[in-house]
Amino acid sequence: MLQTNFIRENRDLTIAGLIKKHFKDAENAVDRIIDLDRKRREVQQALDETLAASNNKAKEIGALMKAGQKAEAEAAKADTAALKERSKSLDEEHKVIETSLLEELVKLPNLPHESVPEGRAAEDNVTVEETGEKPTLPAGALPHWDLIKKLGQNQAPIIDFELGNKITAAGFPVYKGKAARLQRAMISFFLDEAGKAGYTEVQPPIVVNADSGFATGQLPDKEGQMYHDAADDLYLIPTAEVPVTNLYRDVIVAESELPVKNVAYTPCFRREAGSWGAHVRGLNRLHQFDKVEIVQINRPEDSYKALDEMVNHVKNLLGKLELPYRILRLCGGDMGFTSALTYDFEVWSAGQERWLECSSVSNFETYQASRLKLRYKNADKKTQLLHTLNGSALALPRILAALLENNQQADGTVKVPAILVPYCGFDVIE
Repeated sequence: MLQTNFIRENRDLTIAGLIKKHFKDAENAVDRIIDLDRKRREVQQALDETLAASNNKAKEIGALMKAGQKAEAEAAKADTAALKERSKSLDEEHKVIETSLLEELVKLPNLPHESVPEGRAAEDNVTVEETGEKPTLPAGALPHWDLIKKLGQNQAPIIDFELGNKITAAGFPVYKGKAARLQRAMISFFLDEAGKAGYTEVQPPIVVNADSGFATGQLPDKEGQMYHDAADDLYLIPTAEVPVTNLYRDVIVAESELPVKNVAYTPCFRREAGSWGAHVRGLNRLHQFDKVEIVQINRPEDSYKALDEMVNHVKNLLGKLELPYRILRLCGGDMGFTSALTYDFEVWSAGQERWLECSSVSNFETYQASRLKLRYKNADKKTQLLHTLNGSALALPRILAALLENNQQADGTVKVPAILVPYCGFDVIE
């Protein structure tokens, strides 16, 4: 959430940032916030003055009573009653204005970093790096949704979408045999690599309350994409970012503990309503999927160095998996609501002959920390908001799709990347 004092002191900069993110009616939205903030401060000042006058009047009554001036004391009591009534009215007005101000603030997305390119949609994103050789597949190579039907035992696909649909619904596949073991192998590999990079593994809940969803910016922006239990007002997480970052809600972190680096494996749940077509077939888009998430909390002056470090971490994973990939810097119109700067990673899917997004690495600056009330005391003993960052390292479905498709052999088998063989115990899927 943006800070009112920043908006007030940087009106034109705020409007320009919102326009870059294609936020509608940016100027009027900013001016409404500035006007509400002015009214709030005016009412607060009047309330403070009224309370001070009431306190002074109470002292005056005490002095008059002590001096035996009962008539004057009774008159002063009448004044006190009027002041108390006014302070009550001002306090209620202040609460109404604060509520209206918060309602306006939560509508605003984070402002983009100066390096974010202009643009409205994915085609306007900027490729900053492309690495790896796209494989040449043997004759008869298939996209993964057809390939999985030829792999496994007893004519049963190693990833069964029909069985998942029977048990739950579309978008909830069942992984069997070597597919299940390969999933587990990737999770262990990703967690081990994060541990080597200094991340502390945590195992958080996969259900969160509304306060947690609000703190990291999923609510009120993405409630339509989240599975919600109305009876308990709890949400299945769309990403481990939500519970892991909320570990530090309402916390003042000791400067000696920075940077905070956590990693978590969790299932993730996204409704993805209204998604149709070949680009979402098979593993390309699921309602439930596994992901390993890295989260950092850092000083403002160190956060962009940390972002580069996280990008390099994901590059290292994809390199060891021997997957061709590219990195995109997202444009203003394609960025997430809470992000100040995002890099997307895409792997090459040889069976589909297209790029598949497999990771997003983002710096949120103080946007989430403001909602979280996540702070630290700097060298001057001044309490200051921290910066939060996170990244997929990695999301499994599209990585698995690319591994299956890119490693097809002429005999119909699939070769397993060498880095995963010690984890899964086999080097080929028949």
